[in-house]
Amino acid sequence: MQATDRPVPRWANRLAHAIPFFVLPSSLWRIGLVFGSSMGMLDATGHPTYVHGLGFKLYVIGLSLFSEALALTGLGLVQRWGEVVPRWIPLIGGRRVAPYAAIVPATLGGLSLIALWTWGMRDAYTDSLLNFTSQFWQYLMVGSYSLLHLWGPALLVLTWAYYRRRTSQPRVNALV
Repeated sequence: MQATDRPVPRWANRLAHAIPFFVLPSSLWRIGLVFGSSMGMLDATGHPTYVHGLGFKLYVIGLSLFSEALALTGLGLVQRWGEVVPRWIPLIGGRRVAPYAAIVPATLGGLSLIALWTWGMRDAYTDSLLNFTSQFWQYLMVGSYSLLHLWGPALLVLTWAYYRRRTSQPRVNALV
């Protein structure tokens, strides 16, 4: 694989590779529902909640796969395919990616993720979110989803590093 035009900081590369692992626990938690576990959740009547129907199970699997695929797009901010469109893509393959074509969506995505998880998890740290059979299941669900709070800020930091790398002029070391 070709290297990027300008070196990617080691911390940015590591952060980009960590983002999918921020999303993985919540995806695995949801997949547990598909395979017949209630994951300790109770409905309003106090009975275990299960995922019923093929359509809803496919939705949950699709949501998990989509979340992971979306998390993997952060790798484009540290890899060559974030600078030059891969040749296998019809019509635009091999063309350079304009920096702001990646910066604007990544910034909007990071801000959207912050808003989404701030709003979506607003009651997660209280007992009013969902009913569970035990605190273990509640803590497991909250712990699995809490890592999602890191996704948006991590994407914004990666976007900043991408911006700096792609838009600033390289320094020339001159002897004085």
